[in-house]
Amino acid sequence: MTSRILPGFGWRLHGDGKTIRPGAVVAPDERLSWFQTTGVGMQHVVAMFGATFLVPVITGFPPSTTLLFSGIGTLLFLIITAGRVPSYLGSSFAFLAPVGAATAQYGMSGALGGIFLAGLALTILGVVVHFAGARWIQRLMPPVVTGSIVALIGLNLAPAAWNNVNAAPATATVTIVAMLVAGVLFRGMLGRLSILVGVVIGYAFAAVRGEVEYSEIGEAGWVGLPEFTAPSFHLGVVALFIPVVLVLVAENVGHVKSVALMTKRDLDPVTGRALIADGAATMLAGAGGGSGTTTYAENIGVMASSKVYSTAAYWVAGLFAILLALLPKFGALVNTVPEGVLGGAGTVLYGMIGILGVRIWVQNSVDFSNPVNLAVAGVPLIIAIADYTMVFGQIIFTGIAIGSFAALAIHHGMSAIARWRGTDAGYADTDPESIATPINRRDIDHLESGGSLDDDLSGR
Repeated sequence: MTSRILPGFGWRLHGDGKTIRPGAVVAPDERLSWFQTTGVGMQHVVAMFGATFLVPVITGFPPSTTLLFSGIGTLLFLIITAGRVPSYLGSSFAFLAPVGAATAQYGMSGALGGIFLAGLALTILGVVVHFAGARWIQRLMPPVVTGSIVALIGLNLAPAAWNNVNAAPATATVTIVAMLVAGVLFRGMLGRLSILVGVVIGYAFAAVRGEVEYSEIGEAGWVGLPEFTAPSFHLGVVALFIPVVLVLVAENVGHVKSVALMTKRDLDPVTGRALIADGAATMLAGAGGGSGTTTYAENIGVMASSKVYSTAAYWVAGLFAILLALLPKFGALVNTVPEGVLGGAGTVLYGMIGILGVRIWVQNSVDFSNPVNLAVAGVPLIIAIADYTMVFGQIIFTGIAIGSFAALAIHHGMSAIARWRGTDAGYADTDPESIATPINRRDIDHLESGGSLDDDLSGR
């Protein structure tokens, strides 16, 4: 009866509910015993936590508010996708640069307005994909374009990382070293938590040096609602957040394809729903003071290693995130992370984001002897690294916006001219059906053996 009211809410018990049959997996519509399901759900919370809490701390948003909307957004995602796509919605790093720029111009409320509008745009695109399919997205943003946009977002954030590093170089160095060592020293769950491990070690080092201010923790209550902030809307934020929408589309479509590969199910029909769900969750976060959301590749590692793809575990994770958000002292503790730790974490994370763009090129065998691909990759990166800025009336275009538009314009413009002149022989794009995925078959095999995705970024 419950599954009829809320599609995807009723789960079949997998086997005896205690063990997974050899060679089998726990499907999205199955579950283990509630005790074991709760344990897997806790793993998902830990896996997402390191990245999810860093975004609000870096942007100055209340961590508890972001955590609350992250949990609510995850439950909303599971409902809208009818329980067919196991996923956790955490804070998206793609929002860091535009939120920073919008906050500097219009304050936090203006940045929230941009997040809301990005969610609205993603929702509209999701409706289009639901009825028209995703092929047009793959043609609009082939891997060379997607890789460029992802890479330029990471590289554009380099100055922000340096500003925090400069505040406490020793702490930042310890944090960086701890993250890097944890990524190769441990296997399994600890290996996948290298970001969180590095932050904890960096925090402890900063505390010993007297760089942590604890007064906020003492003033916070034990139980209570997080701080909510209403958005305000300004024309000037529109250009800042358009590139984010493109990245969110690529991330969500790629995530659905990855989950389909892992579960051996055809999930193309729910791609539009996934976009709608993430858009709705992002709109909700923007309406109340949270960070924009996206599907998390971190949790794919938990699924691959545990062989549990049950959406029941994500319900547990979402509900637990909501409970944590209702503990003000927990949010205050997160908010005490010092600048040096943020700088160290940012150095590693922003670098990884940049390299993920390169990884997209490598995975899709982008041919850089093709002058079109070379220009699409090179020009936008320089624009983003230098942070080119253009002002048109009230609208300010930053390096990320200009670089993203440049990637699209260069690709389609040069390709059109090459076809018109007949000089495009051998310059064909990769398969139009291909799109960047956060994980491929080789990654799944690696994760199932206890490795981590960080290994891939370090050239395993």
